Amino acid sequence: MRIGILGAGGMADALGTQWTRAGHQVMTSGRSSGSFAQAMAYGDAVLLAVPAHAALGVVDESLRGKVLIDCTNPIEDGELTADHPMAERLAAATGAHVVKAFNLCHVDVWRMTPPVFGGRPLAVPLCGDDEGALAVVRRLVEDLGCTPYDGGGLARAALLEATAAFMIGLWFKGLDAQAIAPPL
Repeated sequence: MRIGILGAGGMADALGTQWTRAGHQVMTSGRSSGSFAQAMAYGDAVLLAVPAHAALGVVDESLRGKVLIDCTNPIEDGELTADHPMAERLAAATGAHVVKAFNLCHVDVWRMTPPVFGGRPLAVPLCGDDEGALAVVRRLVEDLGCTPYDGGGLARAALLEATAAFMIGLWFKGLDAQAIAPPL
């Protein structure tokens, strides 16, 4: 699959590297490969991996009908900065089939090959409204050695963003966020 990645930071690098290892063709914007427009045109699926405050300025209607994977978290200092889920705002702005995914784990988790904890592969919740887009993202999750979990429609992306804000807020306070969700 051809994957365009918008962004050149840690998430773009970690996920792009893993998908390349899995046999996908990846173009990352902001590095030598190409611009945002080139990455959007290139990808059968497009990963948005820029800071949330920049997200709406990066995407455009050229994504209409494409699979757009949103791993952003509109969070500052552990608090949500948006009243409406970023994933829904991206869908409205672009007409893309947005799937919220990959936003709950630190970049270092995505560098693991594969991410396994307590002998179990990492579960990755997905929220989206388009079954075709969800099928594409499920495959990309599985290609990382993870297990996709159906998290419901795109409106439930708000819950993923709130979960990330809650966990990051605990981490900023110096608390062990992992301790609240021990393996059963």
